[in-house]
Amino acid sequence: MIDPEERRQYWNDRYGEGSIFGAEPNVFVAEHLAGLPPGRVLDLACGQGRNAVWLALQGHAVTAVDLSDVAIGQAVERADAAGVEIQFVVADVMDWDPDPAAFDVVLLSYLQLEEGRRVVAHRKAAEAVAPGGTVFLIAHHPDNIEHGCGGPQVPDVLFGEADLASDFAGFDIVRNEQVRRAVDRDGVTGTALDVLMIASRPAE
Repeated sequence: MIDPEERRQYWNDRYGEGSIFGAEPNVFVAEHLAGLPPGRVLDLACGQGRNAVWLALQGHAVTAVDLSDVAIGQAVERADAAGVEIQFVVADVMDWDPDPAAFDVVLLSYLQLEEGRRVVAHRKAAEAVAPGGTVFLIAHHPDNIEHGCGGPQVPDVLFGEADLASDFAGFDIVRNEQVRRAVDRDGVTGTALDVLMIASRPAE
């Protein structure tokens, strides 16, 4: 298991290289979350803010959290340039508790953690969703190592459909399946295999 400070330093170093994932929102985020009525959104592990800024431009009130202070600094600059206000928080999800039942959408975009940490992060995400709200999750699928392109090559931080069904038991699972994503970055071209889950918290 990676020490939290080592994890923070790793991501600070990565984000210090520049805009490593681009400025546009994730393709699945843009496809599935476009057109939602403005609401309260929590972006856990927001990175450099590409999804958070896009969501704010759609009219949502966004809270965006990441353990990397370098990434959050870049996200603030990106939000300022776009003319949107976002509540940014520098914190490790393991040490930060969102307000319970406070968000209409909780976004988890490629938050890849070892099983013990993953279960905790997903529990916190579930608890943050308001009744009738949605968890939207996209992550690298375990099959991506052998059959896909890019992403972590460490099986311990990858998870699939069965893991998500267990982590979000009690939610109404709208979609939970492997999806394909075109990759063309840093000289790498191919198809990545991701897992996409959309789940709603039953209304009270």
